[in-house]
Amino acid sequence: MRLREYIERLEAAGELQRIKTKVDCRFEICEITDRVSKSEGGGKALLFENTGTDYPVLMNMMGSDRRMAMALGVESLDEISQRIDDLLKGVMSPKASMWDKLKMLPLLNDVAKWFPRKMSGRGECQEVVWRGEDVDLGRLPILTSWPCDGGAFITLPMVATKDPETDIPNLGMYRMQVFDRRTTGMHWHKHKTGARHYDAYKRLGRRMPVSVALGGDPAYIYSATAPMPDNMDEMLLAGMLRRRPVKLVKCLTNDLWVPADCDFVLEGYVDPTEELAVEGAFGDHTGFYSLTDLYPRFHIEAITSRKDAIYPATIVGVPPMEDAYIAKATERIFLAPIRLAIQPEVRDLYMPIEGTAHNIALVAIAKRYDGQAAKVAQGLWGAGQMMFNKYMVVAPSPADIRSKSEILGLLREIDFRRDLIWSEGILDVLDHSAPEKGYGAKLAIDLTNIDSSSPRRTITVPKTAHPAGGIQLFNTEFMAEAGILILYAEREWRERVDVVEYLTANNITSARYVVVFDHGAAGHMHPSDLLWLAAANTDPKRDITLYNETMIIDARSKRPGYGTNPPRFPNVVTSTPDTIHLVDDRWDEYGIGTLIESPSRRYRKLWLSDNAEW
Repeated sequence: MRLREYIERLEAAGELQRIKTKVDCRFEICEITDRVSKSEGGGKALLFENTGTDYPVLMNMMGSDRRMAMALGVESLDEISQRIDDLLKGVMSPKASMWDKLKMLPLLNDVAKWFPRKMSGRGECQEVVWRGEDVDLGRLPILTSWPCDGGAFITLPMVATKDPETDIPNLGMYRMQVFDRRTTGMHWHKHKTGARHYDAYKRLGRRMPVSVALGGDPAYIYSATAPMPDNMDEMLLAGMLRRRPVKLVKCLTNDLWVPADCDFVLEGYVDPTEELAVEGAFGDHTGFYSLTDLYPRFHIEAITSRKDAIYPATIVGVPPMEDAYIAKATERIFLAPIRLAIQPEVRDLYMPIEGTAHNIALVAIAKRYDGQAAKVAQGLWGAGQMMFNKYMVVAPSPADIRSKSEILGLLREIDFRRDLIWSEGILDVLDHSAPEKGYGAKLAIDLTNIDSSSPRRTITVPKTAHPAGGIQLFNTEFMAEAGILILYAEREWRERVDVVEYLTANNITSARYVVVFDHGAAGHMHPSDLLWLAAANTDPKRDITLYNETMIIDARSKRPGYGTNPPRFPNVVTSTPDTIHLVDDRWDEYGIGTLIESPSRRYRKLWLSDNAEW
């Protein structure tokens, strides 16, 4: 399915809004999209037809449950999950009879048909060719999303590389900062396959061919984000999703292959002997700016495109945004492989939006023996991209892990001496709260030991309290019923805050969880915002302490370089007041309905300073 075909389907389904008025690729498009993507149900896809370039920009194309399913050609993502589940059960189950396995042969024959096919000649993505001095990224509508970004970024690149020793290809998604008309950064983290290929070329002393595809079938874009096993071609996943092979064409300047029907291809190389470049900052999917760091340069030798090319893009920032729906699809699609190949006792997996993909995971298991929750947690922390998880909740399989009230009720009853599983390990490089880059503490909470027949704890949290220890009280009835007390520090982040003094002064003894936030969050955040902040701003080992039967969580911004605090602490991602006012004033021109308030008005109160970092 070509990108234009997908757009036609979105429009026919009432899932697309066209914006014909001229808009700026610097900040304006992203502020509009941020408002729409955070509206009820993810809003609609947006096609900006007048960008000041020859190309329209498509945004928020997969930013809802319905559009995510449409992008993958199904009515519900559960269809794909069931398809994979059936396949793996038939192939891997030790209980399957010979007859059962024979019945799988037609399906296995279909799998053989899904492998990508290399085509001769040129593809649609090579109808227009720019080489030499004609290569100019400035001719594309590449967006600058946020005010403290290091520049314009390509945000939906499908980066094609191959292992120089095995020739096995990989298609990954790594943001690309535009340095000049022919050069970008290549932001592949050290845990990613692209970085592993880079290291291999560096050992061999060879220049690394790289090609970047943009657009085409949305199944390609999704597959490039998926946590596929290393050495497995992402285009096989795309073929499985579409139930037909992806047609590939050879690039014009190197030996890499890309989807024939994508919209743009950037062909070039990375030189492993070249000095790394400063890349960033970037308003990232964590909701905070990822800070500057050193990454390779990508040199572009040719740009090819379709004649009717459309530029696809996305923005990331404070959740929820489009990436949350992509992550939700991954959660459903990859549940079967996790259950059958890694942890057979897993019955369900839920990664809430507030965890920004890695910070929070809830797992339901079929418990048969003591200590099983610890086994599951440790196993998942060693499985693919689950290694980046920081907080995990393991519940018994009858529990509905998507029910906030049910999970909060269980959390209220745990025994902190028995039910906490502490560990250390790999974290996302973008985790700004980690004491070391990419490494820190992990915490799993075992809910499988709770006796449902035991009487529930009585939680009494005062409605009013006296300030003490630099803290003032804020709580809602729902949080109080769950045993969660939310506090806000009156003092600046540099000052010491004494939570125990506050609890003692107000005779608070029954609160199970006490969470302390910066004073800027008081009165402005929804409960989901507070969960996002708490998960993002904490390291379990450093920021969680136990006092009697209460867990105290310090979710404030951290003083950089102090003790085990990170050396730098970033700002929350928001638009500037000037951009907010511009979009407010022009809203009626966009023709997309009633004015949607800017989410940045709320989140800007969390800013630490006028700089992107301390």
